[in-house]
Amino acid sequence: MDKQRGKVVRRDRRRVGIRKRTGGTPSRPRLAVFKSLKHIYAQIIDDLAGKTLCSASSREGAEGIDKTGNKGAAAAVGKTLAKKAVAAGIKEVAFDRGGFKYHGRVKALADAAREGGLKF
Repeated sequence: MDKQRGKVVRRDRRRVGIRKRTGGTPSRPRLAVFKSLKHIYAQIIDDLAGKTLCSASSREGAEGIDKTGNKGAAAAVGKTLAKKAVAAGIKEVAFDRGGFKYHGRVKALADAAREGGLKF
């Protein structure tokens, strides 16, 4: 198995473990994060209904994004998502980091979402 494939397998194992403990309910939906090399994506999901309640990504062209793969873009996505969630009446979420380490872009997105009014 090559090095990159090994990284993906390990992240998938971590993701499954996190997903077992973190489920989205109507009262406390799940904030799921995915990052690629170029972009970062976040969505708030009600797992019982199988619905995405709101989402944001660096591809949408949120305000203040000049580069899409850095911490500034992640913070802008977090603010945008928090604004959409508060408008939809969502105040508390369960954070699902998707198997990624909680630092860098993932942490920047989470901190910005907290500043925007989400609790987790």
